Amino acid sequence: MEFLRKRIEASVLAISRPPGSADFLNPPGDPGLFGPDSAAWQVHSDFTAMLTGGVAALLLQMLHPLPLAGVWDHSNFQADMLGRLRRTAQFIAGTTFGSRADAERLIARVRQIHLQVNGTAPDGTPYAASDPALLRWVHAAEVSCFLRAYLRYRNPGFPAADQNRYFDEIACVAEALGAQDVPRSRAAIDNYIEGMRPQLRCDERTRKTLELVLNAPAPNALALPWTRLMMRAGVDLLPDWAQQMLGVTQRSPARSALLTRSVSVAAVPMRWAVRNGSIHLARRRMGLAPFG
Repeated sequence: MEFLRKRIEASVLAISRPPGSADFLNPPGDPGLFGPDSAAWQVHSDFTAMLTGGVAALLLQMLHPLPLAGVWDHSNFQADMLGRLRRTAQFIAGTTFGSRADAERLIARVRQIHLQVNGTAPDGTPYAASDPALLRWVHAAEVSCFLRAYLRYRNPGFPAADQNRYFDEIACVAEALGAQDVPRSRAAIDNYIEGMRPQLRCDERTRKTLELVLNAPAPNALALPWTRLMMRAGVDLLPDWAQQMLGVTQRSPARSALLTRSVSVAAVPMRWAVRNGSIHLARRRMGLAPFG
C-alpha cells in the first residue's frame, strides 16, 4: 500500500509542483499572502477541485479573443498543454501557500513575462498581456471556476460569506499583477462575467483548445483514464452558455450527476495518497497539525 501511495502522490506532484516551485517549508512561521485561516487556503487546498477548475478556467478564458491570441502567439501551449497547466499550478500554489517572498517573486516574474506578450489578434485588434482589463478577465474567469469546482467536488456547504471572503482575498494577486477594478464578491464576479459575454467568441483556435484539453496527455500511462476524467469534468463545470459556445453536447442532469460521482470517487485515492502537497508543507511551515 505504501508503494501505491507513493506512486499516486508522485503522479499528482508531477502536475502540481514542477521544478522551480516555491519552498513551502521555509521560512518557518511565514504565513505568506493569506495564512492558514484564509478562505484562499481552503478553496485552493484540494488537488482534484483545482485541476478541474483550472481546466474550466482555461476554456472560459480562451473564449475571449485577446487572451486566446496571446496564448497562441507567445507560448507552446499547442505542443505542451500539460506544461501550461503545470506552470499555472506552480503560480497558484506559490502565491497561495508559499512564503510572502516566494509569492512576490512569482508575481514579479509573471509581470515581467506579461510585458513581452504583445501582438495583434486575427481581427486586427492589438493586445497586451499587461492590459489591466485583460488581467481582470483572466483573473475573474479563473477564480470563479476554482470556486465552482471546490463547491462541486470538495465542500458544497462552503458558506456564502466565505465565498465572498475568497474573492475579496484573492483579488490582491490580480491587483499585484496589474489588474484594476477587480470584482471582490460572488455577486460582483457573476455580474462581471455576465457583462463580458458580448465580447466572447468561439473560433477555430478556441475549438482547437477544447480538443487539446479533451486529449490532454497524462504524467504516465496509468494516470491516463484519470486525466481524461478530470478534463471532461472541467468542461462540465463551465456555465451552460459557455458549453454551448464551445459546441459541447451538454450532459443530461443524470449524466452530469454520474460524472460528478465518478470524479468524487476518483478523488478519494488522491486525497489519501498525497501527504506532501503544497498545503501540507505550508502547514508544517506554520507549525500546524497535518492537513486532512
